[in-house]
Amino acid sequence: MKMSFELAAEFRNDEGKGASRRLRRAGRVPAILYGGKRDPRALSLDHQKLVTLVENEKFYSTIIGVKVEGEVQPAIVKDLQMHPAEPRVLHVDLQRVLPDEKIRLRLPIHFKGESASPGVKTQGGVVSHRIADVEVTCLPKDLPEEIVLDLSQMKINESKSISDIPLPAGVVATAVLQGKDQVVVSIHSPRAEEPETPAAEAAAASAEAKPAEAKKEEPKKEAAKK
Repeated sequence: MKMSFELAAEFRNDEGKGASRRLRRAGRVPAILYGGKRDPRALSLDHQKLVTLVENEKFYSTIIGVKVEGEVQPAIVKDLQMHPAEPRVLHVDLQRVLPDEKIRLRLPIHFKGESASPGVKTQGGVVSHRIADVEVTCLPKDLPEEIVLDLSQMKINESKSISDIPLPAGVVATAVLQGKDQVVVSIHSPRAEEPETPAAEAAAASAEAKPAEAKKEEPKKEAAKK
């Protein structure tokens, strides 16, 4: 099984918020490794080394080797929590991978041919990206290295859905599998402000004039009362 990264880890016995805080102060990151027909195990990871990996897009979309006590276990990142205000990893969820067990993983969509498409090049359209990644279901051996969607033939007012993404044999988009296909990208006319019509301008001018007229009439009414 091909593994793109190796991640050194240590087993940990202490769990809970207090233990996690102590780990983070020591430059470690609490993590959990589960699945693969084995019991979940609490781990700790080196924060400095982890930060260099999380900046790589492929870290989230490939199989990684978790090395703990001399054993390398293939796994995928299922969840990663970052600090809301600082570049710090707070927790990582890792799922073990088995060769004969299908996995579900989100892969980034790489768009190509946008500027060459008739909708943009000759028709002046604007590309609108609705979805940046897609979840796929497949066996580990079939996991594609990347997903590419070609827009070079798209015209204005056309769109492409998840079902239009070319996937290799054995790989299925989870949304399509569940009957939840949706638009990924479209090309549409640039939105321009519509000029105000003479009738609209006249109505606006009339609305502005009414308060002024009302103010002029008020003294007359007061004089009548006296």
